[in-house]
Amino acid sequence: MRLAAVVPTLDEEASLPRTLANVGPAADLVVVADGGSRDRTVGVAREAGAVVVTSAPGRGNQLNAGARAALDAGASVLLFVHADTLLPAGARAAIERAIAAGASAGGFLVRFDDPRPIFALGSRIVNLRTRLLRAPLGDQAQFVTREAFLAQGGFREWPILEDFDLILRLKKQGKIAVLSPPVETAARRFVERGIARTIAINWTIWALFLLGADPVRLARLYPRRAPHA
Repeated sequence: MRLAAVVPTLDEEASLPRTLANVGPAADLVVVADGGSRDRTVGVAREAGAVVVTSAPGRGNQLNAGARAALDAGASVLLFVHADTLLPAGARAAIERAIAAGASAGGFLVRFDDPRPIFALGSRIVNLRTRLLRAPLGDQAQFVTREAFLAQGGFREWPILEDFDLILRLKKQGKIAVLSPPVETAARRFVERGIARTIAINWTIWALFLLGADPVRLARLYPRRAPHA
Protein backbone atom coordinates (compact mmCIF):
# COMPACT_ATOMS: atom_id res chain seq x y z
CA MET A 1 0.00 0.00 0.00
CA ARG A 2 1.31 3.42 -0.95
CA LEU A 3 -0.56 5.88 1.24
CA ALA A 4 -0.67 9.60 0.49
CA ALA A 5 -2.01 12.11 2.99
CA VAL A 6 -3.71 15.19 1.54
CA VAL A 7 -4.00 18.22 3.84
CA PRO A 8 -6.17 21.16 2.66
CA THR A 9 -5.04 24.52 4.05
CA LEU A 10 -6.02 28.15 4.20
CA ASP A 11 -4.04 30.30 6.63
CA GLU A 12 -3.02 27.36 8.83
CA GLU A 13 0.49 28.50 9.76
CA ALA A 14 -0.18 27.98 13.47
CA SER A 15 -1.60 24.45 13.38
CA LEU A 16 0.17 22.98 10.34
CA PRO A 17 3.59 22.11 11.85
CA ARG A 18 2.01 19.84 14.46
CA THR A 19 -0.28 18.23 11.90
CA LEU A 20 2.51 17.51 9.43
CA ALA A 21 4.74 16.10 12.17
CA ASN A 22 1.85 13.84 13.17
CA VAL A 23 0.80 12.63 9.73
CA GLY A 24 4.27 12.29 8.21
CA PRO A 25 5.18 8.93 9.82
CA ALA A 26 1.90 7.38 8.66
CA ALA A 27 2.20 8.41 5.01
CA ASP A 28 4.52 7.67 2.11
CA LEU A 29 3.74 11.09 0.69
CA VAL A 30 2.20 14.25 2.18
CA VAL A 31 0.52 16.75 -0.12
CA VAL A 32 -0.57 20.15 1.17
CA ALA A 33 -3.32 21.59 -1.01
CA ASP A 34 -3.43 25.31 -0.37
CA GLY A 35 -6.31 27.59 -1.28
CA GLY A 36 -4.46 30.92 -1.26
CA SER A 37 -3.05 31.37 2.23
CA ARG A 38 -1.77 34.83 3.09
CA ASP A 39 0.35 33.69 6.03
CA ARG A 40 3.37 31.34 6.05
CA THR A 41 1.35 28.15 5.47
CA VAL A 42 3.02 27.31 2.15
CA GLY A 43 6.51 27.98 3.50
CA VAL A 44 5.85 25.86 6.58
CA ALA A 45 4.62 23.00 4.38
CA ARG A 46 7.68 23.09 2.14
CA GLU A 47 10.05 23.30 5.11
CA ALA A 48 8.41 20.14 6.47
CA GLY A 49 9.05 18.30 3.19
CA ALA A 50 5.47 18.21 1.93
CA VAL A 51 4.55 18.52 -1.72
CA VAL A 52 2.56 21.75 -2.16
CA VAL A 53 -0.14 22.29 -4.75
CA THR A 54 -2.41 25.30 -5.07
CA SER A 55 -5.96 25.71 -6.29
CA ALA A 56 -8.96 27.97 -6.01
CA PRO A 57 -10.13 28.17 -2.40
CA GLY A 58 -12.72 25.66 -1.21
CA ARG A 59 -12.14 22.21 0.23
CA GLY A 60 -13.59 20.39 -2.78
CA ASN A 61 -11.22 22.19 -5.17
CA GLN A 62 -8.25 21.79 -2.86
CA LEU A 63 -8.84 18.13 -2.04
CA ASN A 64 -9.17 17.23 -5.71
CA ALA A 65 -5.98 19.13 -6.55
CA GLY A 66 -4.13 17.34 -3.77
CA ALA A 67 -5.57 13.98 -4.77
CA ARG A 68 -4.48 14.44 -8.39
CA ALA A 69 -0.91 15.13 -7.28
CA ALA A 70 -0.95 12.10 -4.98
CA LEU A 71 -2.39 9.78 -7.61
CA ASP A 72 0.13 11.03 -10.18
CA ALA A 73 2.83 10.08 -7.68
CA GLY A 74 1.49 6.53 -7.49
CA ALA A 75 -0.69 6.59 -4.36
CA SER A 76 -2.92 3.55 -3.94
CA VAL A 77 -4.76 4.97 -0.91
CA LEU A 78 -5.70 8.59 -0.22
CA LEU A 79 -6.01 9.87 3.35
CA PHE A 80 -7.59 13.30 3.78
CA VAL A 81 -6.53 15.06 6.98
CA HIS A 82 -7.70 18.53 8.03
CA ALA A 83 -4.98 20.89 9.20
CA ASP A 84 -6.37 20.89 12.75
CA THR A 85 -6.75 17.11 13.05
CA LEU A 86 -4.26 14.62 14.50
CA LEU A 87 -4.12 10.91 13.70
CA PRO A 88 -3.99 8.32 16.48
CA ALA A 89 -1.00 6.04 16.93
CA GLY A 90 -1.30 3.08 14.60
CA ALA A 91 -3.52 4.90 12.09
CA ARG A 92 -1.75 3.46 9.06
CA ALA A 93 -1.93 -0.09 10.34
CA ALA A 94 -5.64 0.35 11.06
CA ILE A 95 -6.24 1.58 7.51
CA GLU A 96 -4.24 -1.31 6.06
CA ARG A 97 -6.28 -3.84 8.07
CA ALA A 98 -9.56 -2.26 6.99
CA ILE A 99 -8.63 -2.35 3.32
CA ALA A 100 -7.35 -5.91 3.61
CA ALA A 101 -10.74 -6.82 5.12
CA GLY A 102 -12.55 -5.44 2.07
CA ALA A 103 -13.24 -1.78 2.84
CA SER A 104 -12.88 0.65 -0.04
CA ALA A 105 -13.14 3.75 2.16
CA GLY A 106 -13.71 4.90 5.71
CA GLY A 107 -12.64 7.19 8.50
CA PHE A 108 -12.06 7.35 12.23
CA LEU A 109 -14.06 8.03 15.32
CA VAL A 110 -13.32 11.45 16.80
CA ARG A 111 -12.63 13.31 19.99
CA PHE A 112 -12.31 17.06 20.45
CA ASP A 113 -9.20 18.70 21.86
CA ASP A 114 -11.16 20.69 24.45
CA PRO A 115 -11.42 18.94 27.87
CA ARG A 116 -14.77 20.48 28.84
CA PRO A 117 -17.61 17.99 29.41
CA ILE A 118 -19.73 19.52 26.64
CA PHE A 119 -17.13 18.47 24.08
CA ALA A 120 -16.90 14.95 25.51
CA LEU A 121 -20.65 14.74 25.01
CA GLY A 122 -20.26 16.14 21.51
CA SER A 123 -17.71 13.46 20.67
CA ARG A 124 -20.09 10.74 21.84
CA ILE A 125 -22.90 12.15 19.69
CA VAL A 126 -20.67 12.39 16.60
CA ASN A 127 -19.37 8.86 17.13
CA LEU A 128 -22.88 7.47 17.58
CA ARG A 129 -23.94 9.16 14.34
CA THR A 130 -20.84 7.80 12.61
CA ARG A 131 -21.46 4.23 13.74
CA LEU A 132 -25.16 4.31 12.85
CA LEU A 133 -24.78 5.93 9.43
CA ARG A 134 -21.32 4.53 8.55
CA ALA A 135 -20.50 8.01 7.35
CA PRO A 136 -17.32 9.53 8.84
CA LEU A 137 -16.85 13.12 7.69
CA GLY A 138 -13.88 15.24 6.68
CA ASP A 139 -12.61 16.04 10.17
CA GLN A 140 -12.53 12.29 10.86
CA ALA A 141 -9.64 11.59 8.45
CA GLN A 142 -11.53 10.04 5.56
CA PHE A 143 -9.58 7.54 3.48
CA VAL A 144 -10.36 5.88 0.15
CA THR A 145 -8.68 3.53 -2.26
CA ARG A 146 -7.45 4.85 -5.59
CA GLU A 147 -9.98 2.74 -7.49
CA ALA A 148 -12.97 3.86 -5.44
CA PHE A 149 -11.99 7.54 -5.60
CA LEU A 150 -11.56 7.47 -9.37
CA ALA A 151 -14.80 5.53 -9.84
CA GLN A 152 -16.66 8.32 -8.02
CA GLY A 153 -14.90 11.10 -9.90
CA GLY A 154 -13.48 12.59 -6.72
CA PHE A 155 -15.06 15.33 -4.66
CA ARG A 156 -17.77 17.66 -5.87
CA GLU A 157 -16.18 21.10 -6.03
CA TRP A 158 -18.73 22.65 -3.70
CA PRO A 159 -18.15 25.26 -0.98
CA ILE A 160 -19.43 22.83 1.71
CA LEU A 161 -20.66 19.23 2.07
CA GLU A 162 -18.05 17.75 -0.27
CA ASP A 163 -17.05 15.24 2.44
CA PHE A 164 -20.64 14.22 3.25
CA ASP A 165 -21.50 13.84 -0.43
CA LEU A 166 -18.44 11.70 -1.17
CA ILE A 167 -18.97 9.30 1.72
CA LEU A 168 -22.64 8.86 0.77
CA ARG A 169 -21.61 7.96 -2.78
CA LEU A 170 -18.88 5.63 -1.55
CA LYS A 171 -21.38 3.83 0.69
CA LYS A 172 -23.30 2.80 -2.42
CA GLN A 173 -20.09 1.47 -3.98
CA GLY A 174 -18.58 -0.63 -1.21
CA LYS A 175 -17.79 -1.28 2.42
CA ILE A 176 -17.11 1.71 4.70
CA ALA A 177 -14.84 1.17 7.71
CA VAL A 178 -15.16 3.14 10.95
CA LEU A 179 -11.87 2.94 12.82
CA SER A 180 -10.58 3.59 16.31
CA PRO A 181 -8.74 4.89 18.31
CA PRO A 182 -10.21 8.27 17.41
CA VAL A 183 -8.56 11.18 15.68
CA GLU A 184 -8.26 14.37 17.70
CA THR A 185 -9.77 17.43 16.06
CA ALA A 186 -9.94 21.05 17.10
CA ALA A 187 -13.03 22.38 18.84
CA ARG A 188 -12.17 25.91 17.71
CA ARG A 189 -15.04 26.37 15.27
CA PHE A 190 -17.52 25.50 18.01
CA VAL A 191 -15.81 27.86 20.43
CA GLU A 192 -15.60 30.70 17.89
CA ARG A 193 -19.14 30.37 16.57
CA GLY A 194 -20.99 29.06 19.61
CA ILE A 195 -21.50 25.40 20.44
CA ALA A 196 -25.31 25.21 20.24
CA ARG A 197 -25.46 27.47 17.19
CA THR A 198 -22.84 25.46 15.28
CA ILE A 199 -24.53 22.12 16.02
CA ALA A 200 -27.93 23.49 14.98
CA ILE A 201 -26.55 24.92 11.73
CA ASN A 202 -24.71 21.70 10.87
CA TRP A 203 -27.75 19.48 11.37
CA THR A 204 -29.98 21.91 9.46
CA ILE A 205 -27.60 21.94 6.50
CA TRP A 206 -27.33 18.13 6.43
CA ALA A 207 -31.10 17.73 6.58
CA LEU A 208 -31.74 20.27 3.83
CA PHE A 209 -29.06 18.68 1.65
CA LEU A 210 -30.65 15.25 2.01
CA LEU A 211 -33.94 16.84 1.00
CA GLY A 212 -32.35 18.09 -2.20
CA ALA A 213 -31.20 21.64 -1.40
CA ASP A 214 -28.38 23.18 -3.47
CA PRO A 215 -25.05 23.10 -1.54
CA VAL A 216 -24.05 26.48 -2.99
CA ARG A 217 -27.14 28.05 -1.43
CA LEU A 218 -26.70 26.11 1.79
CA ALA A 219 -23.20 27.56 2.13
CA ARG A 220 -24.83 30.90 2.92
CA LEU A 221 -26.12 29.39 6.16
CA TYR A 222 -22.64 28.40 7.25
CA PRO A 223 -20.75 31.14 9.15
CA ARG A 224 -17.37 32.15 7.84
CA ARG A 225 -14.43 31.06 9.97
CA ALA A 226 -13.16 33.70 12.31
CA PRO A 227 -9.67 34.87 11.32
CA HIS A 228 -6.73 33.61 13.34
CA ALA A 229 -4.97 35.96 15.71
